[in-house]
Amino acid sequence: MVPISFDDYIRKHRIANPDDDITQVKRSLRQAVLDKQNGAKCHCGRPIWAIGSALLYMACFTCLTGEADSSKDYEIDEVCW
Repeated sequence: MVPISFDDYIRKHRIANPDDDITQVKRSLRQAVLDKQNGAKCHCGRPIWAIGSALLYMACFTCLTGEADSSKDYEIDEVCW
């Protein structure tokens, strides 16, 4: 995954999704980051993807996207291990 700061991600999200309620996106993303920091797992057993979990439902990158290669996708830097 490509690490990105919370604020940089929010800026990119706002540009790409101008109709989204950015306050709600921030709230959901902050909760997903906390969940991941606290060890939240996808139903498959892998750690959740905070960005995807904030926008869809709590799951890992592969379960959310159907793709195995996350090397070019963003994740909040404070939960990148």
